[in-house]
Amino acid sequence: MLVDRSMTGHRGKSGQGTAAAQELLKIDPGRAAAAIAAYLKALVTRQKTEGVLLGLSGGIDSAVLLGLTVRALGVDRVHALFLFDRDSACGHVTNAHLVADWLGVKLEEVDIEAGRAGAYAGRALRVSRLSPLLNRLALRIYRFLAGESAFVSSLRAGGSGAKNLRPGKAVLQAVDRYAEELFYERHRYRREVLENRAGSRNWSLIGAANRTEWELGWFVADGVDDLPYQPLIGLYKTQVRQMAAFLEMPASLQAQLPSPDMARGINDEFALGWQYWALDLGLDCLDGGTRLERVLAAGLTQKDLRSIQEMKALSSWKRKELAMPVPADGGRGGGLRVAPGWNEW
Repeated sequence: MLVDRSMTGHRGKSGQGTAAAQELLKIDPGRAAAAIAAYLKALVTRQKTEGVLLGLSGGIDSAVLLGLTVRALGVDRVHALFLFDRDSACGHVTNAHLVADWLGVKLEEVDIEAGRAGAYAGRALRVSRLSPLLNRLALRIYRFLAGESAFVSSLRAGGSGAKNLRPGKAVLQAVDRYAEELFYERHRYRREVLENRAGSRNWSLIGAANRTEWELGWFVADGVDDLPYQPLIGLYKTQVRQMAAFLEMPASLQAQLPSPDMARGINDEFALGWQYWALDLGLDCLDGGTRLERVLAAGLTQKDLRSIQEMKALSSWKRKELAMPVPADGGRGGGLRVAPGWNEW
């Protein structure tokens, strides 16, 4: 059974685990920034565009990407959109403006609610607006009854052979319908808006997905985080935070909790059932990076690793081939790791 980091008392090891991940997954941020800059310059040359467009969500990933893109191309060739509707969290727009002001980028806000006419009548959205506590309670109850997170069940529902896997075909289909209404449709429409804007202005569209999200399937297939060009796709979440420090991002932005903007009161770690430090170390260990002994010393168990491996396998149906090679690889053999003895005991 998956160890639910955000729904158990295991959070006591959060500081220790985060520190271990930062040490063991440490990269050279200057080299990573240079590699991403080269990627971005090659992209606009290849596509013969006048600049780059990205959706600024207010989260740390898109903020880091915006900072790296401005460094690479200059502020005049970088464009940012904040897309919102009635269900967007209020704090996201505040963070988006803080990032844009920090970098000197003009932020354009686009209300996408009109384009989603009729999409707000669904039961899932109506229920999700009632209370953040109710949303969290619903995920806890599901976790208790199904023996796994709703996210893992959604991976089963989308993959092949779901009818042969727990917690049963009917439940899987119900979870997938709920996620479609509450989450999937919103992210796919945001991608459509960004693609249309990029095409009409002759801009290259880039996404801000990181390696952790990509390897676990923590994104909507064909959604805003599933774009063909992803400069951060080789960096774990822990390493994206290292890039934020390198860019000297405002402290309030570095400290924020990642959120999928799915439902009130639900952040990434609560929905995933894991803290990012554990996912990053587990994925890196499974990829032949950080030695098992060091991962276990940081607080993970063999059962944790099996659960992370299962999520990666269940999400394989989501991952498509990227349009360009990964520019900055924070994993084993990527040439960016600098932590002494990260792969030795």
